[in-house]
Amino acid sequence: MENETKVMSVRDAIILAMSEEMRRDENVFLMGEDVGIFGGDFGTSVGMLQEFGKERVRDTPISENAISGCAIGAAMTGLRPIVDVTFMDFIVYMMDNIVNQAAKTRYMFGGKGQVPVVFRCAAGSGVGAAAQHSQSLEAWFTHIPGLKVVAPGTPADVKGILKSAIRDNNTVIFLEYKAQFNMKGEVPLDPEFTIPLGKAELKREGKDVTVVTYGRMLERVLQAADQVREADGVSVEVVDLRTLIPLDKEAVLNSVKKTGRVLLVNDAHKTGGFIGEIAAMIAESDAFDYLDGRILRLAAEDVPVPYNAKLEAAMLPSVERIKKYILKLVNKR
Repeated sequence: MENETKVMSVRDAIILAMSEEMRRDENVFLMGEDVGIFGGDFGTSVGMLQEFGKERVRDTPISENAISGCAIGAAMTGLRPIVDVTFMDFIVYMMDNIVNQAAKTRYMFGGKGQVPVVFRCAAGSGVGAAAQHSQSLEAWFTHIPGLKVVAPGTPADVKGILKSAIRDNNTVIFLEYKAQFNMKGEVPLDPEFTIPLGKAELKREGKDVTVVTYGRMLERVLQAADQVREADGVSVEVVDLRTLIPLDKEAVLNSVKKTGRVLLVNDAHKTGGFIGEIAAMIAESDAFDYLDGRILRLAAEDVPVPYNAKLEAAMLPSVERIKKYILKLVNKR
């Protein structure tokens, strides 16, 4: 089974990762609204209640404040909770517990205390869930020392990074994208397959332009990279961050030095978004001297996510817009 793979969806990769870790470690358990009998609001825990029982797959009341407090307290006393936040928008009710308790405990107790909780957040738009159920809020948490933030963009990366997050002794904010639960890809079946947090990956090697992205936008960036290569002969290097905090700065800066052009793409609102931090990092580093043009950002528009399907699609970076920005860098327009 070491090298065996299977085509599966992001949804099934999440179930597989959690199930493997719960078999491996009896201290791991899943909690959240509708995770048990219903199998999760997005079907991401189907069958787990039957295997692990109600003590380890725990349905909770509709109270995010209570859920997060319970999970953090359990983690402080030796357990390893996985919290299904459902819509990432609901994490605002958990902020005090996450920001002022989970993120601070290890530091305040000189490393002797730890809070190994994974908050799984169904992020992003694309499913007609409208303004209050479609946000990508990762930038808020990248600003808080003591938290790790991850956003994988393929089924294999979802499995490997989720397993590493569960094993990590810090609190991890894990973004999974609602629009990609059905996306399929090859996933390793080895129960010991993990991907270390803090390591980006070159999803495409190229020499003309670097595109840095993560999460849901990876799929579109790869499509754009392939299309400009075939139509325009432009060689695009795609850096998939996978982990936002800790950030693999070396992977980004080395690629920028190699190509001399960089485009940053994500699906969160542009103002205050995490890709602005990457732009600042590049500008402050010696990689800036290698640039042959401006640092460009392409992100969601600064408006609440519309319910109307056409407006919802229009606010996000499309494959065509990504291609346009790549060619703008190459042609110095």
